[in-house]
Amino acid sequence: MTTSKYLSFLPTDYIQTGTQAQRSSSSPSSLAALPYPKKMAIDPRSGFCQQTKTFHSLRPPTPFPPPHQPLSITQFVLSLLHSSTIPTTTTTYLTIPSTAQSLTYSQAIDQIYSLSSSLKNHYSLNNNDVAFILCPPSLHVPILYFSLLYLGVTISPANPLSSDSELAHQIQLCKPKIAFATSQTAHKLPSLPLGTILIDSPEFTSLTHPKPQTTHPQVEVSQSDVAAILYSSGTTGRVKGVALTHRNLITLISGFHHNKAVPDPNQPGPPPVSLLILPLFHVFGFFKSINAFSIGETLVLMERFDFVDMLKCVEKYRITHMPVSPPLIVAFVKADLTKKYDLSSLKTLGCGGAPLGKEVADALKEKFPHVEIVQVIPSINSE
Repeated sequence: MTTSKYLSFLPTDYIQTGTQAQRSSSSPSSLAALPYPKKMAIDPRSGFCQQTKTFHSLRPPTPFPPPHQPLSITQFVLSLLHSSTIPTTTTTYLTIPSTAQSLTYSQAIDQIYSLSSSLKNHYSLNNNDVAFILCPPSLHVPILYFSLLYLGVTISPANPLSSDSELAHQIQLCKPKIAFATSQTAHKLPSLPLGTILIDSPEFTSLTHPKPQTTHPQVEVSQSDVAAILYSSGTTGRVKGVALTHRNLITLISGFHHNKAVPDPNQPGPPPVSLLILPLFHVFGFFKSINAFSIGETLVLMERFDFVDMLKCVEKYRITHMPVSPPLIVAFVKADLTKKYDLSSLKTLGCGGAPLGKEVADALKEKFPHVEIVQVIPSINSE
């Protein structure tokens, strides 16, 4: 593991020992500040503490950046990527099967810096301004997310299929200063102080092109600043906006990064490739696009879900991981179509959105014994 300027904010023990670092008493973190009793009897099998009536994780402690250190989720993710051995010039970050478009990590990083600089210079976006995003899946969307978050702008992505009344309510909740849309969705948006930028326009593309002598914007973002406002599904009433801070996202990414399996150097496995069939405005898809960047994972982004196209993608791109819902696991179990495609590359299905029945899980394990199911509990339910 190599160190670099991007790691200046990380605790020393994190830099020195990598994925299995133990927090030292001098490493500040939100968890270290919790008022735990001096002596706690924690059950080594369940993690339950009788004194506090609390279940504790049995995983090793996760190191976090100091909470008062200025740090955006974009800076944190870039730091993790640069500290890894991932060859950024040759590893693909995003690819879209329907258009054959793709971006390597180096290209994505260049576009993030270029776009953030252009938005800062041309639109004077500042910390805690809100950007409403109404875009279908594309290569531009994750780049836009990272660029705005780098500037400390709060992003608020919404479902492009939302009704006019739903969008009006969401805009009233988040009070955006600027919007990003496409030529197909822009007509749904009202006039905003800084207008609406079309991400499928040549003007937007020019903003992402690296320019000579361009310097990175110098922006100080607090971890307590709101990074994103996502929306609940509205199943129990009107849609609600749910705020996630940079610290929320940094904590999640730290947990995944610190507890990920360490590959055996003597038996290197296939490179991680995830098929993303979830919308990028949903908390699951939003987080997946960020987490993939932190570990150098390749994302195959489906613009529209189709079961047969999904199976083709698994075979063609040698997909190793997929986020899924229980109904999709049921389809995997019942569909004979799965026998027509080579799905042997699949290693993990991250299941969320609803509880998965034991019978269905057992049936999948019987049909695909090489596939592990991981139950995922998202931070919020936003659709």
